[in-house]
Amino acid sequence: MADNKLKEDVESLTRSLSSLPSPQIEPPLIVVSGLPGTGKSFFCRKLADRLDYLVLSSDSLRQTLFLQPKYDDNENKQLFPACHALIEELLKMGIPIIFDATNLLERHREPLYHVCDKAGAKLILVSIEAPPEVVEERLLGRERGIDLEDKSRAGWEVHQRMKFRKEKIPRNHFVVDTSRDINVAIDKIVRATRK
Repeated sequence: MADNKLKEDVESLTRSLSSLPSPQIEPPLIVVSGLPGTGKSFFCRKLADRLDYLVLSSDSLRQTLFLQPKYDDNENKQLFPACHALIEELLKMGIPIIFDATNLLERHREPLYHVCDKAGAKLILVSIEAPPEVVEERLLGRERGIDLEDKSRAGWEVHQRMKFRKEKIPRNHFVVDTSRDINVAIDKIVRATRK
């Protein structure tokens, strides 16, 4: 029964996708991690301006599966296996992906490592950061609906609760402070996709 539910969820997520970029040999999967308000989604949009990759945002995908998202553990236990299965299917088709999600714990990133190995894809890890005062200002702006492209509903309280759970990424990765000019980091990541 659980496998049927996963299959249904993956089909729903697949239907929610717009047009797909051109397939590649060894398509990259860029996994973007960070706390709410650090600028992950903004960074992913800017990166996608330079790379013709599919941006998969856990916030958008969550809203596909849940009409009234609660952002709780039960929801996450349904959402992320479906995201990982979708990513695996797309990588096997050669579709390059930018995955925008908090991905704070190593045990949450490990399935993505396995998916890359199985699909023969190139893995690029990016950790997004910003100073607390910048994050607080952004999240207060989110509550006022300043950025219409921002699909997340996580506020300052959620950020505060999650910051103690963040684990260091043990593999090679890029660290980007979005309170500074992000173009240098984007240039480096674009070069890494072509190596």
